[in-house]
Amino acid sequence: MGVKGFVEGGIASIIAGCSTHPLDLIKVRMQLQGESLAAPNPVLRPAFAFNNGGAISAIHVTAAPRPSVGPVAVGLNILRHEGAAALFSGVSATVLRQTLYSTTRMGLYDVLKTKWTNPETGNMPLVRKITAGLIAGGIGAAVGNPADVAMVRMQADGRLPAAARRNYTSVVDAIGSMARKEGVGSLWRGSSLTVNRAMIVTASQLASYDQIKESILEKGVMGDGLGTHVTASFAAGFVASVASNPVDVIKTRVMNMSVEAGKAAPYSGALDCAIKTVRAEGPMALYKGFIPTISRQGPFTVVLFVTLEQVRKLLKDF
Repeated sequence: MGVKGFVEGGIASIIAGCSTHPLDLIKVRMQLQGESLAAPNPVLRPAFAFNNGGAISAIHVTAAPRPSVGPVAVGLNILRHEGAAALFSGVSATVLRQTLYSTTRMGLYDVLKTKWTNPETGNMPLVRKITAGLIAGGIGAAVGNPADVAMVRMQADGRLPAAARRNYTSVVDAIGSMARKEGVGSLWRGSSLTVNRAMIVTASQLASYDQIKESILEKGVMGDGLGTHVTASFAAGFVASVASNPVDVIKTRVMNMSVEAGKAAPYSGALDCAIKTVRAEGPMALYKGFIPTISRQGPFTVVLFVTLEQVRKLLKDF
């Protein structure tokens, strides 16, 4: 039963991840809006001026930030300047990430759910659902972090000037290049954020889905069919988006930053990134990319759970 849960969760996650990849790419590009493209040590923001050893230049401080644009404009801009194929930049990393991260979290959640479900009622208390999600999400994120870093970089590459682009050819090339040029430790850059986000997403997403599905069935609103699965999964996607977006923004920026030997990194860590982001762009910067996040998280969660329910039916005799 344990291995079966990993297989079912992995298949559903890979299908969901690939089908919603363009929306995830647009979300990443939007989360990086307002951040200087002058890697590795952006100084366009006033909040960074005090890190330059007193050499404060009015040119940097007064530079006008680029205006933020919406998801449709970002998507059209990618199509115009990079082509339709660019919407699937980093899809190989998505496949690897879902194989490592989502397969692990879905499988572990299923194992814990089986152990903690009340045999008499067939249900698991909400607190235990949340706890199972936190544990499964944290472990899954730690396993999948290298693929997550590669995916963020490959998705963000097109927004950089041509000379600054990394031009990874695949997720294998991305991981190999990072390990050679920046050290093996770079593959776990932002891992604390990845783990925190995954714990929040998994706990809110899986626990919400199970809880809402159980409520619908118990109250007799709908039967255990497609309508119930879609309703519960979309609601779970909304909850997960609201809970995880701030951590996701910081994670994206920390993973995407370039670090060169002898030069200070743009951010010393997650807290530093959060403080600089809020100072320079305001608190709502932590919800940048929320529309594409919910636009992606909603369909992703729907495809994930609808596919999962179908895969379970197909594999019920195994």
